[in-house]
Amino acid sequence: MRVKADADLVVRPPGFLCWGARRFACAIGWGGVRSNKREGDGGTPAGRFPLRRVLYRPDRMAPPRTALPVAPLGPRDGWCDDPGHRLYNQPLRLPHHASHEELWRADRVYDLIVILGHNDAPAVPGLGSAVFLHVAQPDYAPTAGCVAVAVGDLLTILAGVGRRARLSVPPA
Repeated sequence: MRVKADADLVVRPPGFLCWGARRFACAIGWGGVRSNKREGDGGTPAGRFPLRRVLYRPDRMAPPRTALPVAPLGPRDGWCDDPGHRLYNQPLRLPHHASHEELWRADRVYDLIVILGHNDAPAVPGLGSAVFLHVAQPDYAPTAGCVAVAVGDLLTILAGVGRRARLSVPPA
């Protein structure tokens, strides 16, 4: 069964991402779903978030087929998680003095990242940063607050998702 391109991706406990009639195993943050997301709480924020753009590791895969904007990652790409910095919850170039996440990782979880529209219009310091849809660990270990699925599932979703689709995380 084909899923409408603009259908929401919906996180459903215990550990599933549903898209139309399709269901994929997923991991969420170790802090559970949070209606009051705060920086460093390990929670996946409750809400409905646009899929802004896709980043991928060009040394590990071809650009994914998708209607979303796509850009390659590089070894100097990072994401600011410092609530006191002007680039909070935005990409930055490494090395950088502000607290940040490195996007070029050895563990493959950031080989494919969907940037979500969480706390970004504008970013409010302390309300959470670097909340992505990305590749899950092989054992679906909890994330630091993101939603994660298997790389093949993420590629399937990206191939069919439209620009108006959202990631929906209902409150716990």
